[in-house]
Amino acid sequence: MLYHELLQNQLVEQRDDFVNFAVNQSAELSDYLDILREISSYTSEEIRQRIAHSDNVGGIPSAELDGGKSFAVGFGTSWNNHEEARNWADEILRDRTTFAADGSQLYAEKETSLPIGAIQIGWFENPHSATMPYEKNAHFEILSPQRLLEDSEEPLNPETRVGEARFHAEAKKVGDFLTKKKGWKERGERLPVAFFDGTLLVSFSLPQTDLQQSFVQTMINLVRLSRDVEVPVVGYVDRSFSRDILNLADAFNDRTTSKKQTLYDATILSAETSNYARILKNWGDRTCFCYSRRKGLESFIEPETDKSLVGFSYLQATANSNPARLDVPAWVFEAGLLNEVLDVVRAECIIGLGYPYALETADVTAVISTGDRQIFLGALQEFAVREKLNFSISRKGASKGRRR
Repeated sequence: MLYHELLQNQLVEQRDDFVNFAVNQSAELSDYLDILREISSYTSEEIRQRIAHSDNVGGIPSAELDGGKSFAVGFGTSWNNHEEARNWADEILRDRTTFAADGSQLYAEKETSLPIGAIQIGWFENPHSATMPYEKNAHFEILSPQRLLEDSEEPLNPETRVGEARFHAEAKKVGDFLTKKKGWKERGERLPVAFFDGTLLVSFSLPQTDLQQSFVQTMINLVRLSRDVEVPVVGYVDRSFSRDILNLADAFNDRTTSKKQTLYDATILSAETSNYARILKNWGDRTCFCYSRRKGLESFIEPETDKSLVGFSYLQATANSNPARLDVPAWVFEAGLLNEVLDVVRAECIIGLGYPYALETADVTAVISTGDRQIFLGALQEFAVREKLNFSISRKGASKGRRR
């Protein structure tokens, strides 16, 4: 249990840390808003030239910046009530297939004499049709001790192998949908959209291990597949701590990127001061599309053309919270499909009350609860006894599970 008195004592003891953080953040905020206002007065090409020699520019604004002279692209639509918003969302989604996949994982180490894991991938494919049913299903897979401990080129924590299996299974499920919807235009269908729960821009510090490289390559392959079959995939990050726009501001102003890390793109975009209104003022507003050029993401640059495979936009998906970050393959923007894709995201957020309904449903389908964990351990124990395996379940682990 949580002891209220101890909690209050800690808050009092650390008051100065909270106050100093707020003061430092306020000073940085004003500096960055000044720089972003200046950046918005330049064209995208002028910005590109000015930051050409910087080694970490974060993101480069697309030509969308040129027309509006602002990082914000207004949605321009409002409703009197949620019913009107739902009607708009229904029109956007009608007879359009959306898809999302998500995963859960389970790792039994302390409760079992050998490491055993499991993953469950849930998915939700919704044609939004009166005549075609939706598909909500899951795939469950046990990761045996042999799979977790053997065939590894480098020493790994077995739990890392569980996370690896989950990640690749989620990406594969999304890729299967992209392949399935290839040729949608020829069939006279509306543009389908897939959601990936998290960033498309997987990054690790160098040098990368083989495992880390496999994560990166999987996402690169997924983005290229999206481009090849012409089916968009959106990496949705509800709470992003990326600093790509702030790194752009540092590069533009020719200064070293702040190591204090008190601000992130999302906080800047939703900030309001006495001198500046919020950049993203209203629900549905977004930032202009930016090409990703973050240091460490060179694998997402096409070597033949030096073009970014992925870009991003921030979307105000709720009335009061920070905006969500959307990672979008660059081909979507270049094909003129970005506005349609973002309307689909907005519509899903209306149905899901601030979060894409497709992702929410996939998450519920995939989740492995505490109760499920106990069922899993019980089934393992029965299996071990029946098959006369040299394998046991810890009573302590089972007892803790029951108490919690």
